[in-house]
Amino acid sequence: MPITAGVVKSTSRPRQFSVFFVSFGYIRYQISVDSFRRAVVEVDCSATIRRRKTENHPPMTQTELEYRQVIQRCKDLFLKKNQDYGTAWRILRLPSITDQIFIKAQRIRTLQETGVSQVGEGIEPEFVGIINYCVMALIQLHFQTASQTVDGQPDKTAKMDIPTDELEHLYDEQIGQVMRLLFAKNHDYGEAWRDMRVSSMTDIILMKLLRTKQIEDNRGTTLVSEGVDANYMDMINYAVFCLIKLQNTGR
Repeated sequence: MPITAGVVKSTSRPRQFSVFFVSFGYIRYQISVDSFRRAVVEVDCSATIRRRKTENHPPMTQTELEYRQVIQRCKDLFLKKNQDYGTAWRILRLPSITDQIFIKAQRIRTLQETGVSQVGEGIEPEFVGIINYCVMALIQLHFQTASQTVDGQPDKTAKMDIPTDELEHLYDEQIGQVMRLLFAKNHDYGEAWRDMRVSSMTDIILMKLLRTKQIEDNRGTTLVSEGVDANYMDMINYAVFCLIKLQNTGR
């Protein structure tokens, strides 16, 4: 018997397939392919909220929820690139990483001023890149301050290759410190960043980059100012704020 037997042919247009996300088996949300990763991140954040409840932690604020969603997005990309390239970035000295961040921040400002991209990428991937390069810089600083010596001399080749599980731990550790800084500043200033423009925060990132470059040119010496680590942390937070605002406004 032909396999087409009993099948009614239809002249209607073929259906368009969509991606579906199933939650707890009784409700489903139709979402686009572009927002699928965001849905996965929301599930991760929901698990964090449930864990905090069982551990008697204070409920997660809207800012913390949005912050964690952005960081998860950045971390996922960071770990995927690590699978492709390994930790080749460990060869970079801090000024080289600072310059990479500067290139990304400068491109964001150029796109904000011209509104035209010649390579087809918007500003959101650049903010993600700023966050991940800043984490790289903080990890480099972590290894610089660690007591690693060979025959009494600093071991410059130590930990060039970092296992994925250890790298993920280092990423979480640095982001944890950055988030503690965020909550402390939010307590003092309120959520003033929500009333700021993305363009203004971009300028602040560039200003902090110029400060960092000056500190590096001074061989890390400061008289009354914070070190480069504080500037990297601030840049992460401002970049996260920008991504939150861009996602909320859809621009």
